[in-house]
Amino acid sequence: MTQLTPAVGFVSLGCPKNLVDSERILTRLRAEGYDIVPDYTHAQLVVVNTCGFIDAAVEESLETIAEALEANGQVIVTGCLGVRAEEIRGKYPKILGITGPHAYEEVMALVHEFLPAPHDPWDSLIPPQGIKLTPRHYAYLKISEGCNHRCKFCIIPFLRGDLVSRPLGEVVAEAGRLVESGVRELLVVSQDTSAYGVDLKYRTDFVGGRPLETRLSSLAKALGELPAWVRLHYVYPYPQVDQVIPLMAEGSILPYLDMPLQHGSERILKSMGRPAAMEKVLDRLAGWRRDCPELVIRSTFIVGYPGEMERDFEELLDFLRETRLDRVGCFSYSPVEGAAANALPDQVAEEVKQERLARFMEVQAAISAEKLVEKVGRRLVVLVDKVQEQQVIARGPGDAPEIDGQVFIEGAWELQPGDFVEVEITGSDEHDLYARMVE
Repeated sequence: MTQLTPAVGFVSLGCPKNLVDSERILTRLRAEGYDIVPDYTHAQLVVVNTCGFIDAAVEESLETIAEALEANGQVIVTGCLGVRAEEIRGKYPKILGITGPHAYEEVMALVHEFLPAPHDPWDSLIPPQGIKLTPRHYAYLKISEGCNHRCKFCIIPFLRGDLVSRPLGEVVAEAGRLVESGVRELLVVSQDTSAYGVDLKYRTDFVGGRPLETRLSSLAKALGELPAWVRLHYVYPYPQVDQVIPLMAEGSILPYLDMPLQHGSERILKSMGRPAAMEKVLDRLAGWRRDCPELVIRSTFIVGYPGEMERDFEELLDFLRETRLDRVGCFSYSPVEGAAANALPDQVAEEVKQERLARFMEVQAAISAEKLVEKVGRRLVVLVDKVQEQQVIARGPGDAPEIDGQVFIEGAWELQPGDFVEVEITGSDEHDLYARMVE
């Protein structure tokens, strides 16, 4: 096969923040006239955007690098694992170059060095929303980089630095371009969405000529004016979130909060280096639900953290039973190289971690099933994700893509991904809903 233009293969691993980094690099590559190819065989160079958050992610990243080297030989590594450049170079000395996360210019410089751009970028045509790795009807919107917290189990500040918020006008302009391109759901992501604008001291920016403070409530209000669902991820239970709940109650943005709480024991939370006033958290959640009864709260937790005793774990289960969170994920604690928690005493045995994980999921599965049963008989507006021969797969306002449940609509319908339709819920299980179309 003769290559008319330089071709780049691209592998994106890790979280949605990494995905946004990949989209930006791909947009630059396409803008400069590079072909983006889906396999190693037809690529002249491969970029691997790595994840380095937990050991499993590190292993996956290293395996992907090895696979790309074996199949292609010309590999550039970027992303979170790139901060461990010496280790990567020691394992794979033939790598062309290594950069850290959100290093767009450095990645492009390496690509230019080993595979020069075919022509002037001003001559290239790309869609205004850039290159996306998600389906056409939804997109991740990253509003900041880095984090000011120093949780002992986490190395994100080491990998991505302290909080750096994007200008409000820039974020809203990007959101507008995405919606104009056909995006029907904007998933707002960052390391700490609640802290948006703190580093900028909430300075005033302009959206459509209007002066607005750079803070979460202003951003949510501006995004809520677009004809798309707006879903907030990585939100922590801080007072500033109180100002966003009314926007959810009035339907400007989705009544959904992705809120990683991590544990229900104040002793363990303090050991983690996280806010530990659980009574305030309970009061805040209760207040939000009073103000917005439709609110869906998703969270993630860690079991088996160093020093976690049985009474701490029972406190976590009690917290689950009291809060009755709608969507919950749980992980057994895994040491991460460079994390302060590695040096803590009283590491929990692996078999105990797995036993607690199973008990945790059993409690939450029952809660989730009960919450979903409450929706049977109700009508919902859902967003279509896939259209199959015998059913349509969609999501409701309480379902983020890939991490939450789905709504299965019986029958063959002439719909397209990205369509909004009204359905009646006819059944449920522990995770998903079943529905029929409202005619």
